[in-house]
Amino acid sequence: MQILKANNLTCPLDGTPFGSYGKTLRCLNGHSFDEARQGYVHLLPVQHKKSREPGDSPAMVEARTRFLNAGFYRPVADQLNVLALKYLPISEHLCVVDTGCGEGYYLVNFLAALLEHGGAASASLIGLDIAKPAVLAAARRNKQITWLVASNRNPAILSNTVDLIFCMFGFPDYAAFRQILKPNGVIILVDAGSEHLLELRQIIYPEVRKSPPPSLEKAEQQGFSLKEMGELRYQTEPLNRQQISDLLTMTPHLYRATKEGKEAAARLESIRLTVDVAFRVLLAN
Repeated sequence: MQILKANNLTCPLDGTPFGSYGKTLRCLNGHSFDEARQGYVHLLPVQHKKSREPGDSPAMVEARTRFLNAGFYRPVADQLNVLALKYLPISEHLCVVDTGCGEGYYLVNFLAALLEHGGAASASLIGLDIAKPAVLAAARRNKQITWLVASNRNPAILSNTVDLIFCMFGFPDYAAFRQILKPNGVIILVDAGSEHLLELRQIIYPEVRKSPPPSLEKAEQQGFSLKEMGELRYQTEPLNRQQISDLLTMTPHLYRATKEGKEAAARLESIRLTVDVAFRVLLAN
């Protein structure tokens, strides 16, 4: 299988297809976007930003990179790969998009599984995130994947050209996803289950809410149906003090936890955690 750079990108300003001119993407109306020397393209115009530097900070990205590289979520990546390979269509060319790709951990792991699996003559993988520091880190992980600074609301991808979308602990935009997916395209949603990181949450919050994964009502409104669902639950190996700090830093818990809770977490020498993750496969009808 040959891994190709994506050729189905569109201008974020007017939605017209890009032509490729070396390291520059240029649309029919003359808007141009250069590939950065680090290997990504910035397709999030300033008027589409809600803040000056949206998304994860450099500190959050660095913490997540260290934590994921330590392997605590490798079973999650493995289960994602199993599902993704199960639902890939028979096709000459595949296109897989990771929306909210972060620093690229899951998509790079999937690329390795895809190359081992084979099946298609060629494939393009696209990872996009609104956080420039995350996309920079992703581009350092792998140069075969097309990395974009872009949003789920406006992914800058041609209509009806994507086979499979990953949305990992993210914020799906089902209308935009429906637009870029091929007929019978698939979304794999991965969300925290009610017991996820329970032991840590019991330390940092005075009261713990065991919330289910988000509702699929908005997905159903866009014509998606639930094809398969499952749960992965396991206990991690003990986290050390640095890994506990990294986990807090990389998640919203850092900002939601009480001062007393964060101080209690900082005193921990070690902790084993429950990972509880819901996998749901949605099919575009």
